[in-house]
Amino acid sequence: MQNITTTLKKLFYLWRRNQVPVKQPIKISRIDNLIIFLVCILISIISSYKILLISPLKIVDIFSWFWTFTEILICSGVLILVSKKENPTISSRQIFLIITLLLLVQVTKLALASTISPLSMIIPPALIISQGMGSITALAWVSIASLIWPDPEIVINNNLFFILLVSASVVSLLGGRIRSRAQLLQLSIFVPIGSFLSQWILIGTEKISFINKRDFVLANGDIFSDSLLLAIAMLFTILFIPIFESIFGLLTKARLLELADKEKPLIRRLSLEAPGTFEHTLLICGLAEEATRMIGGDIDLIKTGALYHDIGKLHAPNWFIENQDGSKNPHDELDDPIKSAEVLQAHVDEGLKFARKNRLPKLIANFIPEHQGTLKMGYFFQKAKEKNLDIDEYYFRYKGPIPQSKETAILMLADGCEAALRAMNINASNKEALETISSIIYSREKDGQLDDSNLSKGEIFLIKRAFLNVWKRIRHRRIQYPTSKNNTFS
Repeated sequence: MQNITTTLKKLFYLWRRNQVPVKQPIKISRIDNLIIFLVCILISIISSYKILLISPLKIVDIFSWFWTFTEILICSGVLILVSKKENPTISSRQIFLIITLLLLVQVTKLALASTISPLSMIIPPALIISQGMGSITALAWVSIASLIWPDPEIVINNNLFFILLVSASVVSLLGGRIRSRAQLLQLSIFVPIGSFLSQWILIGTEKISFINKRDFVLANGDIFSDSLLLAIAMLFTILFIPIFESIFGLLTKARLLELADKEKPLIRRLSLEAPGTFEHTLLICGLAEEATRMIGGDIDLIKTGALYHDIGKLHAPNWFIENQDGSKNPHDELDDPIKSAEVLQAHVDEGLKFARKNRLPKLIANFIPEHQGTLKMGYFFQKAKEKNLDIDEYYFRYKGPIPQSKETAILMLADGCEAALRAMNINASNKEALETISSIIYSREKDGQLDDSNLSKGEIFLIKRAFLNVWKRIRHRRIQYPTSKNNTFS
């Protein structure tokens, strides 16, 4: 019996170690929480006050109002919880955007429900939320916004309500995956066409009028007018998404791909002024991208973050070994390990300044300090020991923070493994390469660098295999072709 108990305890221990650590959400200040709570109360009041306008007012009506008010307040809270669950790093500005869009939709329902189709009210905000905060948050928002109507007298046709839910769900699901502005444009065309055909089939052709109404664009109930207005609203939404990105700190797939363009001024400068660092960056991109794909992470985020992680080296490219031509090393002339360590830390500090100056999104800027975490500058610390300098190890560590996401942690591991793998003999075996990778990753784990990264043991194993796969691809041999005086071979 004791053996069975011991075995069960071991199994439970192994299972627990392989689970993904719980990611703690970012704390929001009390003032921001108060503002968000007041907006939620305002939504509940707007969505339920008409119940109190019934004359004569009875106690049953008051209870009905209180129940509706509480229900809507709880729904708003659930929406916030869903958004935090999907995005643990969501900011107060982004939560405020979600709640404000819900408030605006409720106000629009009261003011323009007889003029504007429900499709045009619900679908455009769903596109913004899905692009910036993800599909699950967008679906939760659509559910609440579609079910809560402030005016009980407004009755939506069941078929129209079904079309609304389907169209909004399609936009929410696809919006979270779309990777370019062109695809957004296609969505803004095909969704209105789909809603038009659906209404034609389910509601009927008698509600179509193309030119016989002067206000046909705002003719609620007319199938063509509703679809045309939806198309216009979605096109305007696409135009305003970059503004929402800037104001509320949203990071869409399209924005990531734009930032990853190697002709961007900052990346172009890196390739010209620090070519060794740029080459190192491209190699790290290959390792990090493969590992992220293995564990199902955000490939676009890490690809873009990797391109910008070392931009701080632009402040003094020649102080870093990959940009030196081999003639002289400024650190040897300086002959001061403490000052050299300060130069290494400066590439992080200067990188953050470059990020602020070029208005890089926070999620991209996070790669700059987190890819170094609080790692020890071992080479210069050893130099200080050789000089018998009595100094604390603290001064030879980066300031951090340690990686706060899977993507920044993967970049740290790729950064550590890249140079070691590239330096390996071409005849080295897969086992030797895997041992090198495992040794570097283990040292980062032991140093506590991955404690906040949310990486499980299973994902770390997959990352090792991904790095090995990339190494096997880049260590191919070249044939030495014969040459003659007049001919060359390729």
